[in-house]
Amino acid sequence: MSEFWEEAFKEKKEMWGTEPAKSTILTNDFFVTKKLKNILIPGIGYGRNAKVFRDNGISVTGIEISQTAIDIAKEQFGNDLKIFHGSVTEMPFDDQLFDGIYCYGLIYLLNKAERRKLIKDCYRQLRVEGYMVFTAITKDAQTYGQGKLISKDQYEMFGGVKIFFYDEETIEEEFGEYGLFEVTEVIENYPFYLIKCMKKE
Repeated sequence: MSEFWEEAFKEKKEMWGTEPAKSTILTNDFFVTKKLKNILIPGIGYGRNAKVFRDNGISVTGIEISQTAIDIAKEQFGNDLKIFHGSVTEMPFDDQLFDGIYCYGLIYLLNKAERRKLIKDCYRQLRVEGYMVFTAITKDAQTYGQGKLISKDQYEMFGGVKIFFYDEETIEEEFGEYGLFEVTEVIENYPFYLIKCMKKE
């Protein structure tokens, strides 16, 4: 997977543009109302979803598998944006607790064991009364059912990307024990679920 993303960022650079995703704007507004001071973004890419948080006074730490993406982010933000180079499957990279964690366009690229580990690792790095927000592609996406079936609701497409498609039942199954309190739908380039959890103790 690291080679896939490294080559993708080398070839396409800022492939999703520089504007934050709609889900990011909604999450930023939520984090601002909750007065969060620092957040972790696993799979930060080249940082397009980091700027809006930083512009609102929220400190951002990232995790990114592609060194090329990190280099692009450094060009934009300088060295004051801390990014760990590695896979989210290797979390945690430090023992810091965060007010919030925002995971955009990532969890559905993992297999079941990796998804469970990511959710657990993120929850572990949340402070008590902290929030974590995930986006997950829904079964309403036009690509659902296309490509090669890997496992239930998971298909390989786009030259090797494996995508898991969520429904509300799967969300409850994977996030239910981690303070799940709200699921909303957001339409971007794909239909997404915006999944919110709060750490209570």
